[in-house]
Amino acid sequence: MTRTAAPGPPRARDPYGIGPVGSFIGPALSVLGLVLVGVLTLSLLNGEVPFLTSGRSNGGTTGGPVTPGRTAAPSNVVIVPEEAAFDGSMVYAKDGNIWIQRDKDVHQLTDGGGDSMPSWSPDGAWVYFVRTHAEFSDWLKAGRPSHYLLAVPDIMRVPADGSGAPQRITSGRIRRGRYVWSAWMRQPVLSPDGKTIALVTDAPQPDQSNVVLQFWDVARKRLTRAGVHENDVLGHQDPEWRADGLVLLYTQNGRDGPRGAPVIMRYDVRTKRARAVTSTGYMQPSFSPDGRYIAATRQTTLGTDVAVLDAASGHELLRLTDDAASWAPVWSPAGDGIAFLHIVGQTVDLRLAKLEGPAGSWTVAKTIDLTDVSGLDAESRPDWFIPANLLPAVEPSPGAAGGSGPPSGTTSP
Repeated sequence: MTRTAAPGPPRARDPYGIGPVGSFIGPALSVLGLVLVGVLTLSLLNGEVPFLTSGRSNGGTTGGPVTPGRTAAPSNVVIVPEEAAFDGSMVYAKDGNIWIQRDKDVHQLTDGGGDSMPSWSPDGAWVYFVRTHAEFSDWLKAGRPSHYLLAVPDIMRVPADGSGAPQRITSGRIRRGRYVWSAWMRQPVLSPDGKTIALVTDAPQPDQSNVVLQFWDVARKRLTRAGVHENDVLGHQDPEWRADGLVLLYTQNGRDGPRGAPVIMRYDVRTKRARAVTSTGYMQPSFSPDGRYIAATRQTTLGTDVAVLDAASGHELLRLTDDAASWAPVWSPAGDGIAFLHIVGQTVDLRLAKLEGPAGSWTVAKTIDLTDVSGLDAESRPDWFIPANLLPAVEPSPGAAGGSGPPSGTTSP
């Protein structure tokens, strides 16, 4: 018998409760295949972020100037302009595969076609990411078995030098007797000591949980909920470790009428308590190397821009972009630049803002393109690694939230 996909239970298939917001939601989800967490989730809430893509697309469908002739490069090509120059290595996703770029040298690390959300291990030896595959299943709906086509995510890692095959760490596949369902698993980031993966997920009971901040114990192979506040079904996103591993930032999703109202939160690993760092409108935080500042995506009435915030007060110190078409910042481990995604027409690329001046009073020396008409995946935030021997000394401020500086000698598991 041919199986067809049926609508899932509301909690599991619409974890952020965004379905009633507008009539465009249904068509958008038919294109996406699943609701994208992160900026895309908030774009559906707001109807204002200038893109809407799947993990395999080359850009967006709304917003931003349409530039004739800007056709994205083929799926197996990333175009690097002559001006591209930076220390270390960038990892990002394109067409559902993971890529690594070092200056003008770029190579494809995976070829599964369902890969997204890569991040570096602290020692640069591994890249952690989400791999999604399709699977037909049966699941009970109103007490009766129904047929579904699931997008099942696995948390994976792969040697950054390409010397080995990807390894599965844990799976979002949920089995109850003969029935199978899928949990959400998004945005895995390994802690500085290599012992814990922070992620957002509704596992292990996706029909009874929202997509919230959880921690995967690498040694014990088990999930633990952070136990922090949730706004209805809107959940969390964007986990980001501070370099000493004592503090983690994340975005708490919220709603102000029909508009999204995200807030960056600060989670203290020792006390297991969280507090708001920003007012509403900020998401996708990235710590500066010393932990004193945060690069973040800032919502505007036109779209999204990249800003620098004080990590203690949450006050905005600098707006890096004003084009309403930039998001997903990542701070250089050397502290002298911030890379981010940017869209022109329907094509997403990676840009780098180079910083000058004293900390907290920077100016943008220049902004350069690291890729050109390459069609990177909009939902997958880039990540940046620089070997320790190439980094300047960092002296964390006591105001960076109390605690010792970055650990030394840590490795991934």
